[in-house]
Amino acid sequence: MADLIKLTAAEIAAKIAAGELTAVEVTEAHLARIDAVDEKVHAFLHVDREGALAQARAVDEKKARGEKLGPLAGVPLALKDIFTTEGIPTTVGSKILEGWLPPYDATLTKKLKAADVVILGKTNMDEFAMGSSTENSAYGPTGNPWDLTKIPGGSGGGSSAALASYEAPLAIGTDTGGSIRQPASVTGTVGVKPTYGGVSRYGMVAFSSSLDQGGPCARTVLDAALLHEVIAGHDPLDSTSIDAPVPPVVEAARNGSVEGMRVGVVKQFRGEGYQAGVIQRFDESVALMKELGAEIVELDCPSFDLALSAYYLIAPSECSSNLARFDAMRYGLRVGDDGSKSAEDVTALTREAGFGPEVKRRIILGTYALSSGYYDAYYGSAQKVRTLITRDFEKAFEQVDVIISPTTPTTAFPIGERTDDPMAMYLADVCTIPTNLAGNAAMSLPCGLAPEDGLPVGLQIIAPAMADERLYKVGAAVEAAFTAKWGHPLLEEAPAL
Repeated sequence: MADLIKLTAAEIAAKIAAGELTAVEVTEAHLARIDAVDEKVHAFLHVDREGALAQARAVDEKKARGEKLGPLAGVPLALKDIFTTEGIPTTVGSKILEGWLPPYDATLTKKLKAADVVILGKTNMDEFAMGSSTENSAYGPTGNPWDLTKIPGGSGGGSSAALASYEAPLAIGTDTGGSIRQPASVTGTVGVKPTYGGVSRYGMVAFSSSLDQGGPCARTVLDAALLHEVIAGHDPLDSTSIDAPVPPVVEAARNGSVEGMRVGVVKQFRGEGYQAGVIQRFDESVALMKELGAEIVELDCPSFDLALSAYYLIAPSECSSNLARFDAMRYGLRVGDDGSKSAEDVTALTREAGFGPEVKRRIILGTYALSSGYYDAYYGSAQKVRTLITRDFEKAFEQVDVIISPTTPTTAFPIGERTDDPMAMYLADVCTIPTNLAGNAAMSLPCGLAPEDGLPVGLQIIAPAMADERLYKVGAAVEAAFTAKWGHPLLEEAPAL
């Protein structure tokens, strides 16, 4: 089992297709791993044991009939608990949806099932995807497999922890301000935020509709590309879905190269608040790309300094609108409905009991920013800043093919360290937020361990909208060079659980 769970998704799929492994054997091995370590890690909120084994049996039966298997058939996956799954709990990490069984599958869930990917269960997350540490989950925090006293990132810390602890070879996350890339960075895994609109949001519980984007999480760049190809594509059920071919991400991942590429380094993505070890590993990554034949170009994007402020007006404003639907009248929790209270009282009592402190903070902030007399001063101004950020990216991409930066300013911090300091928590996303505001594509992949604490550091690669393949071309080249330098994948240095 120990060898099987450390295989990549591509290797597992190849062995199932060749008849060297069955999908049931692979699924059972990962379920056994979850049984062995998830009590400590707490990556999963719900494990669908029977459903996963049924899916695996269906793959084996398909193979026995001689039917063609897809590139990820039989490979297990951990699904962030923000996508609806018919008949399987979807809580979004919140008490307000505790016990809710959706009557339908999200488009992404349907695509996974159609590709014969085996869904093991639903992973822990910050409530409604609001957070950078998975500490805001109503069901308790997740530990980082590198050090269980540290955060695994957020909001998708359950998905990144499942990968790093070998509970699943693939996972799905969502990224509103960095919630795929930041967890990948602090757990030594790979996470990709596709171009906005590249992956359907139908059936994904909304936080901030103009920013939310589902994407692939994996342990290698190729695995992420294979998953990206499965989940991407136009969906008529999502009005923001892009009606265009999926970029050739798998081909790019199989042909990694940076030779002759212009790689931008933004001066705003360093300075005060950045850990010395993070900057050291980033500078080594820049030097490595130069060795591999890339041209390094210095960039100045002044509006990026305003991105965090703009984001924390736009995202809470959209959240206050989206979360108004949780009123105790339609689905989920209902408190105080004893026949003596008005509908307004029941709604208020339900929201008080069902929403956690961070969700309440953002609803209040967003409602204030949208209120009469303040709309132009706050929300309107933030949208103008968003336009400036988009323009800075457009100017930058006239000079370079991709931009690189540290994914996060620091390595994983201790659980509990920033829970009483929202501003310190928000700064974890200072490098990732500009990409969400502009709708570009971005990836985080491991670039080493910080010397001062021995924890993973992430390298962020940013590409223009609909040029997602550039992430994989550059990412695969960097991954191969670092793996050759280290002599093994970075995750092999993680302490055994």
